[in-house]
Amino acid sequence: MRRLIWHAAYSRPATLLLMTLLGATLLATTLLSSPLAHGATTIAERLPGTPHAFRLERLAEGLERPWSLAFLPDGRFLVSERPGRLALIEPGGAITHVAGIPRVVARGQGGLLDLALHPDFGNSSGGKGDDGEHDWLYFSYAKAGPDGSGTAVARARLALNASSGPRLEGVETIFEQNRFSMPNHHYSGRLVWLPDTTLLLSIGDRGHGDRAQDGADHAGSVLRLTATGEAPADNPFVNDPGMATALYTQGNRNIQGMTVTSNGTVWSSEHGPRTGDEINRIEAGVNYGWPEVTLGRDYATNLPMGRNHAPGMRDPAYVFEGRYAPSGLAWVDSPHFPGWQGDLLAGGLASEALTRLTIDNGKVSRAEVLLDGQIGRIRDVRQGPDGLIYLLNDQPNGGLFRLTPETR
Repeated sequence: MRRLIWHAAYSRPATLLLMTLLGATLLATTLLSSPLAHGATTIAERLPGTPHAFRLERLAEGLERPWSLAFLPDGRFLVSERPGRLALIEPGGAITHVAGIPRVVARGQGGLLDLALHPDFGNSSGGKGDDGEHDWLYFSYAKAGPDGSGTAVARARLALNASSGPRLEGVETIFEQNRFSMPNHHYSGRLVWLPDTTLLLSIGDRGHGDRAQDGADHAGSVLRLTATGEAPADNPFVNDPGMATALYTQGNRNIQGMTVTSNGTVWSSEHGPRTGDEINRIEAGVNYGWPEVTLGRDYATNLPMGRNHAPGMRDPAYVFEGRYAPSGLAWVDSPHFPGWQGDLLAGGLASEALTRLTIDNGKVSRAEVLLDGQIGRIRDVRQGPDGLIYLLNDQPNGGLFRLTPETR
């Protein structure tokens, strides 16, 4: 029999497991009566992988261009939809939408982008005495402004049980890039938390590669921010008057995957132009070369665009073959996939692939394609709190998917 329960509390205290299962039971009648409700649907019973075969399941569908996934402590999911909607998904697959999203520029590659709960979200009863002080949802989006649009970050409280329906409250934009422009692409917008509770935000070059080498410009970089959107005092360029104080790295074309390991190491996946898509280890103060250093080729001529190496610029840890178009990146430490522990899982858009990347001494030593077209364009990849792997596909009628280990 197919397993239909979302195991929201693997490796959590028994009380939380009991609360999650009771909550799922109470929801059962509502979910079964909803036209959107359904259990997990098996897409592929057994897909080969080394050393784990795995099952591919769809948990929900009917999402429009889903971009990012966040896991709520009660077992529900939040999914951003690029046109500017925030979906709340129940364990059984029922979808409602959360009101209160600010106006986004939903043109080209713009829209509602990444989601990130504060690391202490839901810890008000965990002995920290914060009484919900950190119960913030952070999200990046394309914002209209002077001379066009730019990448911005806002935060809000979640009022999911409001009498009028779920909504965001207290929405505040805490950061926006310092130069807006007309092209509607390369917003990037990935968000990850560092162990010191500072927030990394990637911003693409907005279609103008030279901006990635301009230290006064936020475009083409990774920024490091406090939880309220300021530049921390120990950022690498705060004492350089020619550099933006929020800057953490530069020379990044368009990062669309970023993840943090248990020891605080940051990895990213980045779009090259025509080929030259990269995996990088993100470190403070490093210049990653774009557009001076790239293995990518010009879209029009297919000729090489830059040098392979340059002094003072970091070479990538890995370059994908062909046009991979990476988006979504997860680091695996799950006990359910012991043979993948310490590896990265990289999603692909044009490639429609999910690739497992083995890391040795800071470089990628092996690449194994796990999915190849089964769900189309992969936008986001996450390891859930249950240790299973979750995916979003970038489609007009997109879905939420899950990988589970196949033990037969």
